[in-house]
Amino acid sequence: MLKRISCSLIILLPFLATAQTKQLSLEEAISTALEHNYNILLSKNDSAAAALDYSFRNAAFLPRVNANVGTVWNNVAQKQILSDGSVRKKSGLKSNNLTAQLALNWTLFDGLKMFATRDKLEEYVKLGDLGIKNNVVNTVANVINTYYNIVRQKQQLHAIEEQMSINTERLKLAQYKFDIGSGAKPDVLQSKVDLNAQRAAQWRQQTLIEQLKDELNTLMNVQASSYDVADSIPLNNNIGLGDILGGLESGNVGLQIAKKNIDIAGLTLKERKAEALPTLSFNSAYNFNRTRNQAVINTFSTLFNRTEGPNFGFTATVPILNNLTNKRNIRQAMLDIDYQKLSYDNQKAQLNLAVLNAFKDYELQKRELALEEENIVYAKENVDIVLQVYKLGATTLLQLKEAQKSLEDAYNRLILARYNTKVAETELLRLKGELVK
Repeated sequence: MLKRISCSLIILLPFLATAQTKQLSLEEAISTALEHNYNILLSKNDSAAAALDYSFRNAAFLPRVNANVGTVWNNVAQKQILSDGSVRKKSGLKSNNLTAQLALNWTLFDGLKMFATRDKLEEYVKLGDLGIKNNVVNTVANVINTYYNIVRQKQQLHAIEEQMSINTERLKLAQYKFDIGSGAKPDVLQSKVDLNAQRAAQWRQQTLIEQLKDELNTLMNVQASSYDVADSIPLNNNIGLGDILGGLESGNVGLQIAKKNIDIAGLTLKERKAEALPTLSFNSAYNFNRTRNQAVINTFSTLFNRTEGPNFGFTATVPILNNLTNKRNIRQAMLDIDYQKLSYDNQKAQLNLAVLNAFKDYELQKRELALEEENIVYAKENVDIVLQVYKLGATTLLQLKEAQKSLEDAYNRLILARYNTKVAETELLRLKGELVK
């Protein structure tokens, strides 16, 4: 047993040397991802654009004021035949016309479309917030699954190292028996082959862990850094199906987004209906017009003319016939509402199915985990017994290998059951919307 412990320490020395590596907790990984993840940053940018539009929501109630200035230079030839038969004809008549206007147009009534547009902008802001939350929930779920996948592979590495310690001890026993003449050379060779296979598996496992860390770094949007993760996977074994189903409509972000799309479609219908109603506008302008003629052929024509002054009035526009465009737009808006409602119902049905499947998987993984925790005890005890018997020469190398293989398979199933239980737990909480409060 002392030899076995010594071999284990030798194998673990490289890892003990890096024990000072900073440990990254799940909370730190999630916090970093929420701050730097690209998907979250992009959704925040979209939401900021909607919020910017909403900040100008009252602009629809304000009048439009435009200033116009223009000037025209003319150089024309003119010919006139008067009623007495005389003819007046001259070319090179130059004139300059200058116009300026300050115009105001204020829509006083447009079928309440401006109110619907304002409310619609507010709904888009809420939709943007839900989009951010949806990305946050999905990102947190991905971080949790990736983080605990690293923990899972780390546990798998420890299991491989335990097998390596057994193989190392087995190789020493086989070599010793061969040296004293009670063993066979094939046992020594097979033990070396098995140990080398475990070393290769160790290298592959270390590489896989580094690849998963790179994946986690991408989710957190940080540069590659040296860190370690936790050693265990905590589980919540008290999730009830009723609690999950009862909180879906109020917690699931996808359903909330679908509801918000129904609200937006309803406001779009109000806008389309408003376009079929009369529009009343107040119009006002201050006009300036000046004309200079250098020469005229009619003695009654003016060389200089200027007009200026304000005017105002009201304009009522009553839509009568516009190729049935309004009617078509209203029908399309109504169809969109029906579509959004059907989409919501479909999404709700799919969500209920996803919850039922996830919960069944969660319950299955819990049962498998309990079974594998029992199996690992049996497998370890079996290896210890066969190893001791092998030392006494009362069993064969093949029986010891079978016991080791049984322990290896038990470890694989146990570690996988732990991880799968965590994944199922995370999926249930993601569907309910409880990953982010």
